[in-house]
Amino acid sequence: MADRTTTKENAMQTRTLGSTGPAASALGLGAMGMSGAYGAADRAESIATVHAALETGVTLIDTGDFYAMGHNELLLAEALRGRDRDNYQLSVKFGMLRGPGAEFGGTDGRPEAVKNFLAYSLTRLGTDHIDIYRPARLDPAVPIEETVGAIKEMIDAGYVRHLGLSEVDAATIRRAQAVHPVADLQIEYSLISRAVEADILPTLRELGIGLTAYGVLSRGLISGHWAVGHTAGPGDSRGFSPRFSSGNVEHNLALVEALRRVADAKGCTVAQLAIAWVAAQGDDIVPLVGARTRERLAEALPAMELILTADDLAEIEKAVPPGAARGDRYPSAFMSSLGAGN
Repeated sequence: MADRTTTKENAMQTRTLGSTGPAASALGLGAMGMSGAYGAADRAESIATVHAALETGVTLIDTGDFYAMGHNELLLAEALRGRDRDNYQLSVKFGMLRGPGAEFGGTDGRPEAVKNFLAYSLTRLGTDHIDIYRPARLDPAVPIEETVGAIKEMIDAGYVRHLGLSEVDAATIRRAQAVHPVADLQIEYSLISRAVEADILPTLRELGIGLTAYGVLSRGLISGHWAVGHTAGPGDSRGFSPRFSSGNVEHNLALVEALRRVADAKGCTVAQLAIAWVAAQGDDIVPLVGARTRERLAEALPAMELILTADDLAEIEKAVPPGAARGDRYPSAFMSSLGAGN
């Protein structure tokens, strides 16, 4: 449940991740973009953004050991150095294999690999424990019970505090939960990515599992800052995204303009409205924002104070109906590894 109590030092609401997970800030910070996923990022500005997030009460920070092959974890270690470890939570994804040319090479969820990945993450992050540890994708060659069993061993040993999952289907969630309580599922959820609502979200609620929603602005597509004619620069993964491709992006940005009219009437930005919509879908959901500058973080934060009425939600649905977006949320080669579609 949300806790709306505030202090001068920390005005951020908190939400508990499921029935067994930690209490965390109602808005989390996704750090992937700070390591080149969307083109070049400024290291000093990235660190300043982490500091600004912590100072405004954001406690949940999400990363992956494969983000720029460990670069993101090292960056966070620098940004978090000297901070009280009890004042923030680290959510770490593992298991995605990379090559020296940054290519993806599948997933590895073997128990021995879990412990190996964890050892490297603890060292790079400069910490003695990970708050939420999760396989980034399901390894089709390894039963989820074996992967979760290895994480359970690490929880029992004190290296991990909570088990998380990422991008898996309802059946896999149930199998994992039978081995060890799951704190949360991390999955893409936004106004234009709503497949989670059919089976996955009801399953999470039945089992008392939270949801951390990434992609709430669909990689900037529905932020209100992307425009027709804008192209992804070198190293920007959006250059390969079907939703940003010619023919699709124009249609999708027309949805954004419809959403902008609702935001203008509400007196907020498009990004704030899109984030607030995700947060309004339940107190068991924590949106993650991939802000890599203090400016974007400052824009996102007021979304958590934005109260959407039933009329507001109806207007948003009218502007962006379910299934209205064009294009898959990932290139076709990656779609088969996801537990939910678009």
